[in-house]
Amino acid sequence: MQSVVMPQDKNSHIIHTIKAYGKSLLGFIRKRVKSDADAEDILQDVWYQFSNVVNSEPIEQTSAWLYRVARNKITDKHKKHTETLLDDMLGNDAGDDDDAPDFSDILLTEARTPETEYIRNLFWEQLFLALDELPELQRQVFIWHELDSVPFEEIAKRTGENINTLVSRKRYAVLHLRGRLKQLYDEINDY
Repeated sequence: MQSVVMPQDKNSHIIHTIKAYGKSLLGFIRKRVKSDADAEDILQDVWYQFSNVVNSEPIEQTSAWLYRVARNKITDKHKKHTETLLDDMLGNDAGDDDDAPDFSDILLTEARTPETEYIRNLFWEQLFLALDELPELQRQVFIWHELDSVPFEEIAKRTGENINTLVSRKRYAVLHLRGRLKQLYDEINDY
């Protein structure tokens, strides 16, 4: 006869994982969302998904799995702002950089094929990697303004910075992100 210890072992594993990764995972998420409440909601979603997966299948690299799920949850949260992001960041405004990549056909299409889903996920992954390369002040202004739709006036109140300074920081962020995403765009179009 089998013992009923398995659920207890899984619960212990979940509790141990939360203690081991909770603070660093929350810090990772906080850097990428506009409020602590959003970060905590996403973290709860990650823990919920983790508890469901642990009960059904083993996870080989817990840390990598947790951060991938967190990144996906953050991405899902930001996807609703895709159109504004593309217009401003990727140069779709009149008179803007003609060399800027235009992902709008791929990201805003209604078609849900494996190829479009792969490219969408790749775009968001590369965007977040490029955001991580930015200086903290540029990254924060970009995330607040573009991904969280916080007006510059509100950001100025939060930070005590001049609006022109914030606009300048965002512009440097946009230029960096365009360069990084242009590489991805060129690779996709070479296929």
